[in-house]
Amino acid sequence: MPVRFPGGVREDGLPAALSDPVRLAAVAATKLLDTGPEPEFDSLAQVAATVTGCARAFITLVDDQRSFWKSCIEVDAASIGVRQNPVSESFCYFLVGLAGERFTVEDAAADPRTRDHPSVGPMKIGAWAGYPILGPDGEVLGSMCVIDENPRTWQPDELAVLETMARSAGNEINLRTSLTASQEALAASTELARSLQDSLLPPILRPVPGLDTAASYLPAAGGTEVVGDFYDLFRSRGSWWCTVMGDVCGKGTEAAKVTALARYTLRAEATQHLSPAAVLTQLNSALLAQRVGAGRFLTAVYATFRLTPAGVAGRLCTAGHPPALIRRAGGRVQPLGRAGTLLGVFPEVHLHDVRFRLAPGDLLLLYTDGAIEARPRPRRPGASRPIFDEDDLAAALAATHGADATETVRHLDQILAEHTGDWASDDTALLALRVPPTA
Repeated sequence: MPVRFPGGVREDGLPAALSDPVRLAAVAATKLLDTGPEPEFDSLAQVAATVTGCARAFITLVDDQRSFWKSCIEVDAASIGVRQNPVSESFCYFLVGLAGERFTVEDAAADPRTRDHPSVGPMKIGAWAGYPILGPDGEVLGSMCVIDENPRTWQPDELAVLETMARSAGNEINLRTSLTASQEALAASTELARSLQDSLLPPILRPVPGLDTAASYLPAAGGTEVVGDFYDLFRSRGSWWCTVMGDVCGKGTEAAKVTALARYTLRAEATQHLSPAAVLTQLNSALLAQRVGAGRFLTAVYATFRLTPAGVAGRLCTAGHPPALIRRAGGRVQPLGRAGTLLGVFPEVHLHDVRFRLAPGDLLLLYTDGAIEARPRPRRPGASRPIFDEDDLAAALAATHGADATETVRHLDQILAEHTGDWASDDTALLALRVPPTA
C-alpha cells in the first residue's frame, strides 16, 4: 500500500487503527451512527463546500466496517440506509490510519496513494481533501472532507476552512457526548459558537514589515448570547495588505457560521479586488446567497494599504460599522470612513472607499461597537448606567499619544474595564496599526 500507517494494517490491508476498541467505543458514544441529517452538521458542511467551491462535502463517522455520512452535501441519499459506503471504498480510512493528520489529494487518478482506490472512478473523485474529526481524547471519529470532480491544487485558505469546520464538528459531537440532555440545549450551541469564533481570530497578528500592530478581543460577560466579532490582518497580493474588523448580529452557532463565511470570503475576494468597497460588495452577495436569515446581518470596516517611503497609503470602507480612528503623531484624533450599508440584508448596497495616509508616528484603530457602547454592570432595575461613547473612545485614544500599538490597545482595554467594572455587556475587539516614528 503506498501509504504507510503508523499502527500497521489489518489482514485486509486497511489501517489497523480502524479496529482499535478505544476508538470504536468513542465512535459509538457519539450516538450519531444511523441517525438522520441535522442542520448543525449540514450547515458546517455547506460552508466547507461553498468556500472551497466543491460540489460535494461530507461529515462522516467511521467504524471498523463503514463510513457513515452524517452530512452529505449534493449527494442523493435520502434514506439512512444509503448514507454510507464500505470503509474499503472510502478515502476516510486514510485519516484514521494516519492518526489525526490531514489527507489531501490533488489528482486522485494519478496519485500513487489513490490511483488504485476502488472509488476514484465510480465516485468521480478528481481531488479530495479532508481533516479528521477528533473525540475528546484524540480518537479519530471520522472526517470533514470535500470532493472535486476535477484535479485541482488546494489553497491554504481552503484547507484552513476545512480544519476549522472539522474542529467545529468535533466540538459539537463532543459536547453532545459529554453534556446531559438538559444542559445540551443551553450550552452546546454556545460552546460550539465560541469555539468556532475563537478559531477564526488569529492568536497573534501576522507581522507587517515596517508596521507596529496589536489587537485584543474580550467576549461578552454572562448569558448565552455570543456576538460574532472578528478581525483579520493579511497580505492580499504584491505589496498590498488588508485588515478588517467585523461584527455579526446574532448569537450562538448561527453567528459563528456567518463569521466563518465572512472571514474566508474576504480573504478570497481580497486577491481579486484592491477596492474595499468591491470586496465588501462581494461579501454581501455571498451572505445573501447563503441565506443567513432574517435579523442576521454583518457590519464591517475593511481597509487595503501598502507601505510607502512616507509611511502608509490605503483605502478604507465601512459597511454599517463605526468609523475607524486615526491618532496622528501630534496626538490629534480624527474619524475615518464614510457611512455605508450594512451587509447581508439588501441586494444592493451603497459603499464608498475613502483614501487615507499614515505618516511616521500615526496610528489607525479599528474597533467594534462594544468599545463605544460599554456600560457598567447593572446594579438594580432602572439605575443610571453611563455609556462609554465615541467621544470617550476618541479621548482615551488621544491620551495614548506617543504609545506604540501594543501599549495603546492595552490602555484602551484598561479604560474600558475600569468603566464597566470588568463586566462587558457586548463582545469588544480592537486592532491597531502604527507607523513607527523612525519609519
